[in-house]
Amino acid sequence: MLQRCVACEREEFASDIWGRRPLLSRAAQLPRDFSDLLGPEMVDEIITERGVRTPFVRMAREGKLVDRACFTGAGGFGAQIADQIDPDGMLTQFAEGATIVLQGLHRFWPPIIGFVRDMIADVGHPVQTNAYITPPASRGFDLHYDVHDVFVLQTSGTKRWLVHEPVHRHPLPDQPWTDHREAIAARAADEPVIDAVLEPGDCLYLPRGWIHSAEAQGETSIHLTVGVAPLTGVDVARAALDALGSDEQLRASLPLGLAPAEAARVEPHARAALETITRMATENRDELVGRAGRRVAANYLEQVRPEAVRPLATLDAVASLAENTRLRWREGLHGSVKTTPSGVVLRLPTKSISFPAECEPALHAMISGEPVTAASLPGLDAADGLVVLRRLVREAVLVAL
Repeated sequence: MLQRCVACEREEFASDIWGRRPLLSRAAQLPRDFSDLLGPEMVDEIITERGVRTPFVRMAREGKLVDRACFTGAGGFGAQIADQIDPDGMLTQFAEGATIVLQGLHRFWPPIIGFVRDMIADVGHPVQTNAYITPPASRGFDLHYDVHDVFVLQTSGTKRWLVHEPVHRHPLPDQPWTDHREAIAARAADEPVIDAVLEPGDCLYLPRGWIHSAEAQGETSIHLTVGVAPLTGVDVARAALDALGSDEQLRASLPLGLAPAEAARVEPHARAALETITRMATENRDELVGRAGRRVAANYLEQVRPEAVRPLATLDAVASLAENTRLRWREGLHGSVKTTPSGVVLRLPTKSISFPAECEPALHAMISGEPVTAASLPGLDAADGLVVLRRLVREAVLVAL
């Protein structure tokens, strides 16, 4: 999916561009446009027929958010929830120059659900998608930077983008652009790195920290912002520090009456803690590395959702499962197989499932991602294979092809 968005080979993007500098890819350089993901008719459908509620929608005008009471309300008899999109109010605000922001489209809009799932597989970091629908000659947000990387996909209309060098490179999520307002305002006086009008099918990649603003031109502009939250060395370091909680000395209370109103009161304890950390990092390096790795992996899995399963269709599939029914591993679901004295365990992010030892080859075959049938599972006959597959379909591990 990355190749839909960048006009270079994956290896070049990874080594020369990712996290380093912007890249403008024109429609003529890319495999196809992005009209299959979101267009004007799709936006109208989402607004009028999908029952979208806050926080999946907001509006902004000239750098300020519009009070949501201006464009949300109850849905009438049988749908009295008060924070649904009110198309009348949204029309009024949009006609007055406010940008519509549809947030978290990867959670409810089918074309983008699949796109984001494939994008996660390509980039290996958490991904989400918002849409910005801006009326002609209007601007939703002031010059700013994001704390995540973005791929801007222009799907309809045109929008002029101004991009400037960072004033704070590689910002973390708790380092927003508002901490650098004056520096950003000063940087705006410099010559932009990019001054370009994006047309349908164009894509602009911006690493986090690069300052930008955008304004629709002579027609309504629709673009998708595919946000990527890169895992960083700070994430790994924090995970390693969390692992230090195993040390009794570090868990001990600091002295009674410490009252650390001044930094000097804490400095001796900070030195002692750092000495302990240094000792542990030397003596227990492998253990700390392992714990940090597991913590980062757990945090990643919390942010990345596997392919959604359909409850009714899943139970139907269980009931109709036959020896030749082809099944596959649920996309985006991470699992591992561990041998125990009593058998074998399939470990998943939210649960573990136990099986007899003879099921181990079959479980490895499933995790490989290749389609399987009850008759093709190694180490099991067709009858036993059916029992195992029925359970894993019911547990939302396997899905029917």
